[in-house]
Amino acid sequence: QVQLEESGGGSVQAGDSLRLSCAASTYTYSTYSMGWFRQAPGKERGGVAGIDHFNRGRYADSVMGRFTISKDNAKNTLYLEMNSLRPEDTAMYDCALDRGVGWHALLSPESYDHWGQGTQVTVSS
Repeated sequence: QVQLEESGGGSVQAGDSLRLSCAASTYTYSTYSMGWFRQAPGKERGGVAGIDHFNRGRYADSVMGRFTISKDNAKNTLYLEMNSLRPEDTAMYDCALDRGVGWHALLSPESYDHWGQGTQVTVSS
């Protein structure tokens, strides 16, 4: 059973930066994709950024140019570097992992079976 644990969330001011981490424990698939998702109160969970096993990234339009996704395969850890944060980025951020998720499906929550517990990001103006 894959376990994912996020960290790095917090409360920041608009324009600040944060780096989220997602550590995968137990075992990992030999080829896997991972993604970051977020959900604000009263809104549906939406894809923020994803990365496939070829290390190709994909981003939601709202974060393009501000957020960068990366993963360290040796550490089984996924990162999300978030710059120029805005109040509308406030949400609970979750990471997800699964095998065989194609690039076009990276931002779709239904593509993933394994999820972390989430880390809260709050951006004030």
